Amino acid sequence: MRSVRSLALLAVLAMGPSALAEETAATVEQAPSLAAPAPKLPWLGIMADAGIPDGMQGSLVLRPFKVLRASVGGGYNMISKGVRVGATLLPFGRGPSGTIEVGRFFEGDGNAAARSFFGANFQGMPVLERIGYDYANAHLGLDFGYKRATFYIHGGMSYIRGQIHNAQEQISSDPSINGTNANGTQISFKQDPTIKIIGPSAKIGLIVYLW
Repeated sequence: MRSVRSLALLAVLAMGPSALAEETAATVEQAPSLAAPAPKLPWLGIMADAGIPDGMQGSLVLRPFKVLRASVGGGYNMISKGVRVGATLLPFGRGPSGTIEVGRFFEGDGNAAARSFFGANFQGMPVLERIGYDYANAHLGLDFGYKRATFYIHGGMSYIRGQIHNAQEQISSDPSINGTNANGTQISFKQDPTIKIIGPSAKIGLIVYLW
């Protein structure tokens, strides 16, 4: 038994350092290699879109997960400036998406915008002097691309809420109404009326991820 162990020890020593190194390298090569980790997606970007009732918007985008992104920014609707925040869920990281957003456009004079549509002869209207509204979007859509850039088309329904200012002044200044209807009933407002609208809406946009 001792002779067998001695022969084995002599065989190992006879291999020498170089042979032992080659044997070790061969063993390492035969070991299964570990898969390289997937590259991380950029998580911060900028977004630009245009639609109704959003107007034109520019936002900062945060993407903590592949299936979720959030945005916050501001915009302009040809009357006044506004703000908007939202979140989008993408079950597959791209393709079908669902978006919820809320925003507000502050009051501004809408007569200039109306004049650009109706021409320089448009004299202005009191009810257009203070136009502003709050809104909420519930959209479904398609998002194309997800690594460095995303183009999307969203559409659905929106809820819009705003007040009509100077309604009494508008009625008093309109000779066709002049505060009285056809039956001789006096028309007056004790406070600014509130309007609420639920209707279809849509927008298109582009996201570019930076980091």
